[in-house]
Amino acid sequence: MVLEAQNIVAGYGETDILHGVSLKVHHGEMVAVIGPNGAGKSTLLKAVFGLIRVRSGAVHLNGEDVTDARPDQVVRLGMSFVPQVDNVFPSLTVLENLQMGAFVRRAGVKRRTEQVVELFPDLAERTGEVAGRLSGGQRQMLALARALMLDPQILLLDEPSASLSPKLVGIIFDRIRLINEQGTAILLVEQNARQALGLSGRGYVLAMGINRLEGEARGLLNSDEVGRLYLGAN
Repeated sequence: MVLEAQNIVAGYGETDILHGVSLKVHHGEMVAVIGPNGAGKSTLLKAVFGLIRVRSGAVHLNGEDVTDARPDQVVRLGMSFVPQVDNVFPSLTVLENLQMGAFVRRAGVKRRTEQVVELFPDLAERTGEVAGRLSGGQRQMLALARALMLDPQILLLDEPSASLSPKLVGIIFDRIRLINEQGTAILLVEQNARQALGLSGRGYVLAMGINRLEGEARGLLNSDEVGRLYLGAN
């Protein structure tokens, strides 16, 4: 098990958004988290990554209790996170963004940069370009690339297809599939539920801050209940 969240209760201010959510991700696995707006999907990622406080429950990374550990601590332990918005440094170049992603890496930064850029050909000729001038799809590629600079064991992705054209969505999901095939476990929160489940091995359905359903992704895709409530099926 690379990641396990147990009975997570978390929220903002005095309001709980998550009411005891649990999930597991095994090494090299891709797991999708789907559900309606307001279900708590993004809140779950933030709680796991240490961006908001876990009020009760526990988070374990490779068997180590990291509940409420700071993001810089969990990054060092092998977890990276790509938020939905504000996920690049717009005033820095592409190369500088990648170097920021390697902020605790002591050696091999140049070689790792070359490896990561190979995954994203659109960035290869733009390493000197300021990130704020990139298209939305290119920024998402850069955010993914930067998150890979420390060779994470697990990558948390929050709505990677948001606001992208259908063509770019296909490219981004293809890169996500390749990252997973190369051995990085992925926990994927995504509104495009059908595509997310199509990529993943297992899935969780959240509703009103609780685990509504879970199981193999193919089974969830073929579920009449999931299709009716979350996939737009009749």
